[in-house]
Amino acid sequence: MKHNAENYTLLTKLFFRLLPYQILLIVINAVNGIVDSLYASNAIGKTAMSAIGLFGPFNHFLYAASIMFVSGSQILYGRYLVKDRHHILGVFSVDLLISLGLSVVTSAVMALGVATGATRLLVSQEPDLHMLNQYILGQVLGIPALVLGQQLFAFLSLENQTKRTMVASIACFVVHFALNHLFVVIFKTGTFGLGLSASLATWVFLAIQAVYYLQGKSEWKFSMGACHWKDGLQIVRLGYPGALTRFFEMLRCLFVNYLILKFVGSVGLSSFAASNALMALFWPIPYGMMAVSRMLFSISIGEEDRASMVNVMHIAMTKCMLLICAVAALIILAAEPLTQLYYRNPADPVYQMTVMGFRILPLCMPLSLISLNFTCYAQSMEKKKLSILLAFVDGAFGVCLFSFILIPMMKMNGLYVSNVLNGLLCFLVIVVNAWIELKRFPHTLEDLMAIPPSFGAAEDARIDITVESMDDVMEVSRQIIDFCRLRGIDRRRAFFAGLCMEEMAGNVVTHGFSKDNNPHTADIRVVHNSDDIVILRIRDDCKAFNPLDRANVMELDDTGKNVGIRLSYRIARDVKYQNLLGLNVLTMKI
Repeated sequence: MKHNAENYTLLTKLFFRLLPYQILLIVINAVNGIVDSLYASNAIGKTAMSAIGLFGPFNHFLYAASIMFVSGSQILYGRYLVKDRHHILGVFSVDLLISLGLSVVTSAVMALGVATGATRLLVSQEPDLHMLNQYILGQVLGIPALVLGQQLFAFLSLENQTKRTMVASIACFVVHFALNHLFVVIFKTGTFGLGLSASLATWVFLAIQAVYYLQGKSEWKFSMGACHWKDGLQIVRLGYPGALTRFFEMLRCLFVNYLILKFVGSVGLSSFAASNALMALFWPIPYGMMAVSRMLFSISIGEEDRASMVNVMHIAMTKCMLLICAVAALIILAAEPLTQLYYRNPADPVYQMTVMGFRILPLCMPLSLISLNFTCYAQSMEKKKLSILLAFVDGAFGVCLFSFILIPMMKMNGLYVSNVLNGLLCFLVIVVNAWIELKRFPHTLEDLMAIPPSFGAAEDARIDITVESMDDVMEVSRQIIDFCRLRGIDRRRAFFAGLCMEEMAGNVVTHGFSKDNNPHTADIRVVHNSDDIVILRIRDDCKAFNPLDRANVMELDDTGKNVGIRLSYRIARDVKYQNLLGLNVLTMKI
């Protein structure tokens, strides 16, 4: 048995179990761009690649809007899950309604822009304008499905329906690839076919997920009656800092496109579109890590669990950082083979520009991981100044400033280097912010986070225990009783607290650990709060199991068995069980 608040075995396993599915959520948008760019460059030509590059700002806007609703609703989910679980139904319903409303309006505005010729503000010469208009018309049909699909994906992940989300993601990719070949290669529909294939594939993505809700299997169901419209404002208020980076990236994209066309030409735009399109296959890794961090930060905040919040950031800055560095190194080593997916002639200027993109842009990834995780941490903790400042610097200011200086001198390499310098600038912002908040230079990761001193239980007001076997269970009661006595809790309550948790821990080891051949861990936390209440929490990664169900059955069947479980429910002032992201979480108050 280990007494170590830094022990984060369960969080690490949970983090990397959720990560692949969160990456898939972001990959859906990226895959559309990758598949389109491959067909555009090989079946249509470089002009089609320019159209995809010009569509980039719209893509950033759509993703920003979607992530605003996803992140805002997830933060509310984490808070209500602990304090007001029934309120989540309203959050789910409001989130879908406002997502649908914005996506329909966006589709209409974009179609109107093509019809009225407003797209000439982006590009005026032909055939670039015609190809851009056709691409937009194909894409607008799928915007509602894209935004709603991402909302359902996020809620399905919270309900631990990861297999369904994976099926939806794979189906989306297969359909998109097949339709692109049909529309672009066989029917020769050009950029309209590129956009249309992405739209239809996204509707497939939405439909597969929606079936789960239409069949009534989900815990959360759409209900107009459950809507609390103030939750819509809360979702936007909590979610907009996380989306600001994308909104700023939309503006940055417009400014950078202008600089490229002015100092390099359309060939530079084609090379940047190619490197960006394939890099989009890898960027979902740090963005997925950020999404998992945001979920776990939100739940830790709802539980006022300071140690878990630090552990989540530690996982991101160590284990995730090693993974990101390995991915970046592989991209750099494969720069030329990746370029040859788009351009085959090494003598063509666009070839060398694209190679340099694959050699320099990956250096941004480790730095971006730091910025992204601190942004979502600041967002979850409602550190508005930091979250907005990071969004502004990372999304627009840094790259635009350095690009304005370097592109005229270094051409496309100037843009690539600007992205790396931007990452360093964001890290500097994080350090300076912590320095200001702490009024001293930060020396540790927890210092960089600058968690308010009043947040969570103090070191001496809690005890953390990790149980890995029945031998550990035998020590649980003694350790909890000793902790309670040190906190001045009367002997009777101290004894009951130790008895309750020993019984529950033994139940987990006996009935949970033996269900499969996987290694399992149960983490126990005991907190003595300011209201003189002892809070007991046990969290394990076994199959879903509610001890209350067993207690009720035993009450009816055999009063001579498992007296401890029934006694625990009678002693405790309040008992709550929930299956949270695939973890069993039982909380008792004595």
